[in-house]
Amino acid sequence: MKLTKYSHACLVLEEDGQRLVVDPGNLSDDFEVPANVLAVVVTHLHPDHCDPAKLQAILAGSPNAVVYALAEVAQHAGQPVTPVLPGDTAVAGPFALEFVGGEHATIHPDIAAIGNLGLVVNGDLLYYPGDSFSLPPRQMRWIATPVAAPWMKLAEAVEFLRQTKPEHAFPTHDAILSSSGKEISDRVATNLVEEIDFYRIKSGETIEL
Repeated sequence: MKLTKYSHACLVLEEDGQRLVVDPGNLSDDFEVPANVLAVVVTHLHPDHCDPAKLQAILAGSPNAVVYALAEVAQHAGQPVTPVLPGDTAVAGPFALEFVGGEHATIHPDIAAIGNLGLVVNGDLLYYPGDSFSLPPRQMRWIATPVAAPWMKLAEAVEFLRQTKPEHAFPTHDAILSSSGKEISDRVATNLVEEIDFYRIKSGETIEL
């Protein structure tokens, strides 16, 4: 399976020429609308994960694509949403999806809590926790790991990786970091999780999982 990592928190998975888009948000400036999209997963309603303009463009090119999200996302998405909850599963062509988690990490006690979905793809292949450090249901081969946000500090990402122990991990959710900030974050994380292949996927780069 191929994975393309766009800036901030957007991922595109490809298998057999068919694609799954995850969190096409408004901070993913380099996102290119792919063809043959079977499904889109939106982890939560924040605009850096759910950009109505990008969703509209995806569905214009792939009108049969299904958008999976929490019901509360529907009014923000501007497009029809198939509601899912943690514990639900779905299949979109070669992509077996499991939804976990349930709540966005706390930004501040004065800010109302919202829902958040973690996404498991194809059993133990890939886990993406959205805006949280909810644990995956099993040990994963790859984990997309948030490294910078108003709701977190890097120590939490390191402890998350130490606890989950994936074979490979790559940083995501980092648009608020400068280039120098990303280098510092990567260096610190890499040094603290030496047993894990922690690898920065460049924005727009495609790798094989």
